[in-house]
Amino acid sequence: MSRGWLWLCWIWPLGLLLLPLVIVLRISLAEPRLAQPPYSPLWDVSADGAVSIDLHLDNYRLLLEDPLYVQAWLDSLGLAAGTALLCLVLAYPMAWAIAASPPRRRRLFLLLVMLPFWTSLLLRIYAWMGLLAPQGMLSQALLRLGVTEAPLAVLHSPTAVFIGMVYAYLPFMLLPIHASLDKLDPQLLEAAADLGCRPWQAFLRVALPLSLPGVLGGTVLVFVPALGEFVIPDLLGGPGSLLLGQVLWNEFFANRAWPVAAALALTLLGSMALFLLTWQFLQRRLGALA
Repeated sequence: MSRGWLWLCWIWPLGLLLLPLVIVLRISLAEPRLAQPPYSPLWDVSADGAVSIDLHLDNYRLLLEDPLYVQAWLDSLGLAAGTALLCLVLAYPMAWAIAASPPRRRRLFLLLVMLPFWTSLLLRIYAWMGLLAPQGMLSQALLRLGVTEAPLAVLHSPTAVFIGMVYAYLPFMLLPIHASLDKLDPQLLEAAADLGCRPWQAFLRVALPLSLPGVLGGTVLVFVPALGEFVIPDLLGGPGSLLLGQVLWNEFFANRAWPVAAALALTLLGSMALFLLTWQFLQRRLGALA
């Protein structure tokens, strides 16, 4: 392709990424109004041609001062970090077992990991609602086994949200870790054992450092989308759950406070970008150490 046509490649990122961000930034600097559209203009042209610009930073200040938004941030960060941590704890041994299995079984195990993606996430969360309901399969099974004396009130609780998040994002942690462990030469572990390392020492000194790129990649794939997740907290958490995704939805559609919602969306995007830059820095450091 001629270099003169390379500018066409920029239409996609400029049209679908930069332009929407500029529009959201413009809305975040306006004032909420009971009008159509529900925000004030940023500039006004008088009869004599003078242009007056009216920018408002109160929307960003509100995010720092209002306890509702601060608590939503803290809850969302805690949920995303907890989801990433538990997914790592569950996914690493699973990825290790898959990487150590014979090739035919390895393909079968990977197929089973990816099998849930063949079904809509919404349908799978509805299935979890049936499982975690007081009259659901889980509660009834525990009642029949005598483990509990009353139906479990798991649905519409933080526990239900946490279960749904870990279930939905576990494959995103498992697959990058498996990709790193699959490249691990087994002879390195054998050499470590010959040099006197116990199995756990060989794991900590050989396997774990070599698999850190997969761990970091899986952490990014889980933490970033989990921070702004809306569907799972809304369905499994119920009306008492108030995370960033739900706050955004309420401000846009229920309260019609578009400037506040736009400021929150840009703040969320900026925090995700900062996390990704940190991940890239750590990835380069690990590459340099290797």
